[in-house]
Amino acid sequence: MPVEIDGVKYLEAGEMLERLQITRQTLWRWRQKGLIPRGHRYRGRQVVFSPQEVSAIEEYANRIESIDNSNGDQLRLFNDLKPKS
Repeated sequence: MPVEIDGVKYLEAGEMLERLQITRQTLWRWRQKGLIPRGHRYRGRQVVFSPQEVSAIEEYANRIESIDNSNGDQLRLFNDLKPKS
């Protein structure tokens, strides 16, 4: 349930997890690495996100990147799966 403060509805971290279908660790790792907004601390412990922050987090979480296979990295991932002789 969003928290309303001074007419602004903030989304709680738990709601972000459900909305994006990610784990708490993923959200915290993204915050720690500076990939998404850090949010705000409400009542000293609860992390909440403003509507603008929610949009930025959703944009990051739903990004699509092309795979550059020119250096062969994608195939290298599967080399370790080959049976050993």
